[in-house]
Amino acid sequence: MAPQVVRGRPPVQQAPPGPGRRLLPRPLDDRGRAWLVTLAVTLIAAVVRLQDLGRPTDRGTPVFDEKHYVPQAWQMVRNGGVEDNPAYELIVHPPLGKQLIALGQLVFGYTPWGWRISAALAGVGCVLLIVRIVRRMTRSTLLGAIAGLLLIADGASHVQSRLGMLDIFLAVLVLAAFGCLVVDRDQVRERLAVAVDEGRVADTESGPRLGVRWWRFGAGVLLGLACGAKWSGVYFLAAFALLSLAWDVSARRAAGVHRPWVGTLRRDLGPATWALAAVPIGAYLATWWAWFGSETGTDRHAAAGALRSLGYYSSRVLEFHATLATPAEPHPWESKPWSWPMGLRPMLYHYESGQNAPGCGRPDCVSAVMLIGTPALWWAALPVLAWAAWRAATSFDWRFAAVLVTYAAGYLPWFTNLDRQMYFFYMTPLAPFLVIAITLALGDVLGRARAGPERRGTGLLVVALYTGLVVANFLWLWPILNGDSITPAHWNAELWLPSWR
Repeated sequence: MAPQVVRGRPPVQQAPPGPGRRLLPRPLDDRGRAWLVTLAVTLIAAVVRLQDLGRPTDRGTPVFDEKHYVPQAWQMVRNGGVEDNPAYELIVHPPLGKQLIALGQLVFGYTPWGWRISAALAGVGCVLLIVRIVRRMTRSTLLGAIAGLLLIADGASHVQSRLGMLDIFLAVLVLAAFGCLVVDRDQVRERLAVAVDEGRVADTESGPRLGVRWWRFGAGVLLGLACGAKWSGVYFLAAFALLSLAWDVSARRAAGVHRPWVGTLRRDLGPATWALAAVPIGAYLATWWAWFGSETGTDRHAAAGALRSLGYYSSRVLEFHATLATPAEPHPWESKPWSWPMGLRPMLYHYESGQNAPGCGRPDCVSAVMLIGTPALWWAALPVLAWAAWRAATSFDWRFAAVLVTYAAGYLPWFTNLDRQMYFFYMTPLAPFLVIAITLALGDVLGRARAGPERRGTGLLVVALYTGLVVANFLWLWPILNGDSITPAHWNAELWLPSWR
């Protein structure tokens, strides 16, 4: 019998009455309340990320690596979407992140608000996304809200959301793609549940086809755009393709397909290749729309044909990154990957003192912005990741496994060339996934809803205390995350470790 395509979906909030119920997570019946909670947490994020966004500056000019991307974005505003074409080829990243910065400059001009508003909105978007993603993964609006609050209180995410740099755009696109794949996973199981209840799973040894999967298509688009912000998005693309196929195998096995691996290879590999290989390539090339249409883009006519010219230009950029070695006298805030999980070597983005930093009531005030991951979050990284590995290995918990795969994709590739110049801000896309791992662990502490009141109450107390600790830690760091004017004694009190100096 020819395989049938599964097109129907059971109601989202109601599991099917038959044996297909086992494929589905616990239904949620608080959609309205969940959206109110999501919007409330997102509003808090907007207030925190947007307040006093125009400060600090370097005497009215960009700070730190803003000095690269902000002028290039302004060139895009003037040149129809492409940067200027300097002979020394300073342009070493794809265009999308700078195009997004340019959108803010179109509205607010060449001002701090103009070159930072897009990054701030991306940071707020990360908070909205993580609330919805964690709610779906845990089936708990409470844990979704906690994840949002923890991400708001992460110093690294906060600072990167308030500067005109590229990494926050990579972060929001990767997180959105992950969310699309989580929804796709649920949809696949819903469709297979229908097939189980209709008795069609055993029609062939490979199981039924799964129909058009628009959420996976969306993930492919977002991952292509992520690569258009920074090339490191390709690591997440590879990891998410493997995750998607692994989830397909798991779903077919849970549905009782006779040969789930064969079924995945026959039914899912081809569509997955289209959605998570061809579509991302198309989306990535689309980010170069202005370069393709220009006459003056860097290396636009370096070879015969636009694609060959782009290949030549990309090879030059790849050579730049591959040979960007640590000099004999390294950058004072450079760090290597082994220090990143706990944020042991943060970065000083801005520093002023004396008459340039008035406001603390003394003549020797200090104003500084440091990229610091909130210690109450980041110092928990190693035990939390170890717990995630234990849960993934012993309980086969797909949620912990997904976070580990994503974290590894964004972290491990940096060990392949340790001579390269590297900085802590490369961890920006992984901050949301650290928060997800911590929230999943907090869910284990909280216990199941059907646990006894004493167990549930104790777990809730521990979760509340930890969340409060993270928020308090964030508030303590607030002055050096935002460049507030403080006394030298206060400045020294903020620097907890010798490596922070």
